[in-house]
Order: sequence, then C-alpha cells, then structure tokens
Amino acid sequence: MSQHKLEPIISTERLHVRVTEMGRELDDHYRGKNPLLVAILKGSYMFMADLSRAMAEPHEVDFIATVAYAGSEPDSSGVRLVKDMDLDITGRHVLIVEDIVDSGRTLAKICALLATRHPASLQVVTLLDKPEARVVDVPIMLTGFNVPDRFVVGYGLDLAEQYRHLDGIYICTDLEETPTDSRPNRCHG
Repeated sequence: MSQHKLEPIISTERLHVRVTEMGRELDDHYRGKNPLLVAILKGSYMFMADLSRAMAEPHEVDFIATVAYAGSEPDSSGVRLVKDMDLDITGRHVLIVEDIVDSGRTLAKICALLATRHPASLQVVTLLDKPEARVVDVPIMLTGFNVPDRFVVGYGLDLAEQYRHLDGIYICTDLEETPTDSRPNRCHG
C-alpha cells in the first residue's frame, strides 16, 4: 500500500458531536414513523452505525451496494446494483444514508430506483456534501458537513480500499491536482 499525504479536516470529536445532533434531528422528524435507514455500501457503514446509535426512535436498517460505471456519452454514468436491500420498502419512510455526495449522479439514480418501489417517503441524509462538485441536483434532507471539492478519506471513506479505518476525515493532499472523475477507485453519489 502506498502512503498518501493526509491533512485532517474533521476531527473525531466534531464527527461525534454532529452525528449525535443529526440523530436527534432525525428522531424529531421521524417520531412514531419507524423509518428504514438504508446505507449505501461501503463508505457509509461507519456513519450508519453511529447514526443508528444516536437515534432513540425505533427504526430498522438495511443496505444497498452499487457500482458506478462510465457511459458512452460524455458526462454520463450508469449505476449497477450489486447488493439489493432485503426489506420491502412499500409504504415505508425510507432514509438513504450516504457517506458523501459530490456530483449527485449515483445518488440520483439510487433515489429514482427506490422511488419505483413506492415508499411512503424517501429522504437523504449525508455525512459530507461537496456542493461545488454537484452536476445533478439531489434533495438532501440533512447534511453533516460541507467539504471542499477535494479528495477525502476516513470514517468509512476510502482510497483503493485504504483509510476507511481512520476515525476522522482527511484530505489526500497529494491528489489535489487530480480531477475528481479520474481519481482511482472512487465514484460517489
């Protein structure tokens, strides 16, 4: 494994405080609704676990995994489902739990797919948002932190399957010059 230069931007303490606040906000929003939290694997697994623990309201969890791939048209991408959810979402209040939203392409396709399954409501919560990188508008109900359009790792986010274990969020400063779409093994919503 090659080492990269990492600059901390969000500490463990700030993450804990914000995720706890987000759990309380979601409790208020979903009071009495038994929401279904759906994590998009793999990056959101740590966020999902901490968010679930931060919520006092009863809720269920499920997981979905996708692979994004380049389409034949410029600026096009497709999403292939590699792991579908186990639970039926018909009539359920569904909350998609995402690690990071940048272009919005993948997340928009996941939202469109899940909407065809007739949930009572469909919302998105994300730990990190890169509004500067947005190409497709996606409605986000709740955001943990806005981050600059730079390559970030830690707290579940990876670079070629490395750095997920870090307990804070870090910028890979040696990848700053690389455009987001050409960075290795990274395609986010």
